[in-house]
Amino acid sequence: MPARPGARPRAASTTPRRVLALTLAATTLAAMAGCGSPDLDDSAAASGITRVEPADRKAAPAVKGDDLYGQPRALESYRGKVVVLNIWGSWCPPCRKEQPVLSKLAREMKPAGVEFLGIAIREGAPTSRAYVEANDVPYPSISDSGGQQLVGFTSSLPAVAVPTTYVIDREGRVATRLLDVATEPTLRALIDDVVNESG
Repeated sequence: MPARPGARPRAASTTPRRVLALTLAATTLAAMAGCGSPDLDDSAAASGITRVEPADRKAAPAVKGDDLYGQPRALESYRGKVVVLNIWGSWCPPCRKEQPVLSKLAREMKPAGVEFLGIAIREGAPTSRAYVEANDVPYPSISDSGGQQLVGFTSSLPAVAVPTTYVIDREGRVATRLLDVATEPTLRALIDDVVNESG
């Protein structure tokens, strides 16, 4: 029934905690609403690199959830290894462009103790699963259609574009963030820097 003319609208009943959660989620998703340009070359990609010195690094958020096959996955389980964490979606042209690079490096660098983990956002698990199967992606991804997994990065190095790739050090801290398309020379060098750290 329409409201009477001049009647005041009833205030929504929402708790402050829920307002904060909704605001963070909305901010994260709004920031990632567009894809980066698929035509970036190495020099342009380098401008999106943030490296953090070991003494200044913050712990990565507690990324965990079901993968594309319904199996539980957690970033914490990779402690002691260098982890490449990639934010992607099959709807994103730059993500599709960089996928061969990620798959190649995941296979080549696994013997060196490097693990890859994806976070598939803004789409359901069946859509993401069809993509990884069609492209023979050799590492798991957590399904995160609502972007909740990314909220934890907002206090350190937020994912403000899709794709975004993080390198997590052996102690579970964020060492590097790469915004936009990962090229093989750039991503290999960023991973090697963390792999070769003493201790």
